Amino acid sequence: MHLAAAPKLLTESLIKNKTTSIAYETVEDGYYRLPLLAPMSAIAGNMSVQVAAYYLAKFNGGRGMMLGKILGKLYGKVVIIGDGIVGRHAAKTAYGLGANVFLFGRHEERMDHLRDIIGKQAHVMLSNQENISKHIIDADLVVGAVLLKGAKAPFVVTEEMVKTMQPGSVIVDVSIDQGGCIETSKPTSHSNPIFVKHGVTHYCVTNMPGAYPRTSTMALTNATFPYLLKLANKGFDNLVKENPGFAKGVNTHKGFITYKPVAEDLGMMDMFKDLGELL
Repeated sequence: MHLAAAPKLLTESLIKNKTTSIAYETVEDGYYRLPLLAPMSAIAGNMSVQVAAYYLAKFNGGRGMMLGKILGKLYGKVVIIGDGIVGRHAAKTAYGLGANVFLFGRHEERMDHLRDIIGKQAHVMLSNQENISKHIIDADLVVGAVLLKGAKAPFVVTEEMVKTMQPGSVIVDVSIDQGGCIETSKPTSHSNPIFVKHGVTHYCVTNMPGAYPRTSTMALTNATFPYLLKLANKGFDNLVKENPGFAKGVNTHKGFITYKPVAEDLGMMDMFKDLGELL
C-alpha cells in the first residue's frame, strides 16, 4: 500500500469506502521480519547496482567508472546506507562485481556477520551523518536502502551532502516508495527513470521490481500464497486474532486507519483506531 508516502487521497478513499487493506510492507513474521516485502527488497537491492553500473557509463552522462575487479584491483566505490535486505543484496551484488563496498548500518552487533556474508574486503560501519558525509564525497554510487516499517523514510543524505558528490556519480534511492531517504530524490518511472541534480544522476523508480515482472511475480507468489490460503481457510477475523504478525499488515478497516505510523505520517490520528477495538 505504501500509504505513508502516497497522496493522502488514497488513504481517505480507503477510509470512505470502509476498505480492509492489508499492506505487504507491514505484515510481520514471528521474528519481526517483513516476509512479503523481502522478495521485492531483494530484487531492488540487486537491481540498484545493475542500473547504476549502466548510468555510470560515460555515454550515459556518468563518470565513466566501471564497478568491477580488473587484474586483481577493485574499481568503483559503492556506498550503501541501510543493512536490511535491500542493503545486503546491493552490497553482495557490488562486491561480487569487484567494487569497493561501504555498507552503513545502525546495528553494531550485525557488522561481523555482514562482513562474513558479503566478503572480507567489505567495509561495514556505523550509519551516522559524520560517516556518511565523509564517504559519499568520492563515492561513484550511493544506494539509499533505509526502511522504517510502514512509515515515511527519514532523510539520511541532505541536499548539501549531495552537492559534495562527484559530477557523474549516481544515486539509487530504493527507499523512494516510502518517500525516499535522500533529500534530492523525487519519484520517477521506468519510462523516465532518471534526472540530474547537482551533477549527480538520480534513479528513483518507485516500483523497481516491475522491471523484471517474471522474476518478481514468481518470488512474490511464493511468499504471498501461504497467507492467501490461511486467509481463505480461516477468514479475516480469525486470522488476525490468532496471528499478530498478519494483523500488523492491516492498514485500514471499517473506516479507520489501523496502523499507527501511517496515521502519524499523514496527520490523521483522528482517524486512527486500534484493530483490536474494531474486532
